Amino acid sequence: MKIISKDYLLNEEIREKEVRVIGEDNAPLGVLSTKEALKMAEESELDLVLIAPTANPPVCRIMNYGKFIYEQSKKDKEAKKKQKVVSIKEIRLSPSIEDHDITIKANNARKFLQDGDKVKVTVRFRGREAEHSHIGNKILDSFVAKIQDICVVEKQAKLEGKNMILILAPKRA
Repeated sequence: MKIISKDYLLNEEIREKEVRVIGEDNAPLGVLSTKEALKMAEESELDLVLIAPTANPPVCRIMNYGKFIYEQSKKDKEAKKKQKVVSIKEIRLSPSIEDHDITIKANNARKFLQDGDKVKVTVRFRGREAEHSHIGNKILDSFVAKIQDICVVEKQAKLEGKNMILILAPKRA
């Protein structure tokens, strides 16, 4: 048996003197003592669940707690299905890359962007190459020029340590 998550206080766990009670048919039953509300829930063979502990007085609802948790988990799963996960693909370039190689890497980036992924383009400098960061800017500019029809620059080229990083996102239709 799966253990039910305890995000809500129910039945004897509720320590308030008075609570506002909502019936199983969502009809308000008024402000009652916790004992009375618990007795009503037991009579209808349901649970008394504290759903709004910060309200004044706190709000409790008479319901089938197991069914409520099951419905909640179904809603969470459905919301998770509709979520789109955007991943970041990285393409690495060097300062001495040839134009043809830039074209090949740009075509790879084009595929990633068409799949809806973001692309992180990195120019790696080794040794004293970082002093010539203008070369990295030229490479990144020519890279973006080859695929600018399907992407937007999300983060401009910036030198971070020995890497120059540029982030591209797919264009929205």
